[in-house]
Amino acid sequence: MAIRPSARWRARVDEEATELAAGTRSPSDAFLSELFPESLLVATDEALRAFELNVEVLRDQDDEQVFEAIKRVVLVLNEINEDHDGAGYETQEREDLCLYIDHTLMEHGIDVPALAARRGISRTEITDDWRDW
Repeated sequence: MAIRPSARWRARVDEEATELAAGTRSPSDAFLSELFPESLLVATDEALRAFELNVEVLRDQDDEQVFEAIKRVVLVLNEINEDHDGAGYETQEREDLCLYIDHTLMEHGIDVPALAARRGISRTEITDDWRDW
């Protein structure tokens, strides 16, 4: 199962906190808790959990229903990013989120390359119609 990006981000924040506490990382080199505040982690995790639940029932659905699930999660992620001054998701985080959406769909039996091709777009463009981050 695809690991939510928010879980990986949280692990990095926790690792940094452990290093700070152990004195193996200088406070001047610590930035992850600012990059990934708890509010961003929690909201992103909730959005991705909801997406997973939506995707579970899509196996035999038509393309429009699949794109509707993609649209829903992207719009929620847009709101989360905006709530964090438009800086919640930087380049790597954007890529992480897009890959997660793709992998989650594939794990639930949705052929993402075929889905994208039927819409005349590439696989990497399935979020583009709605994505602001």
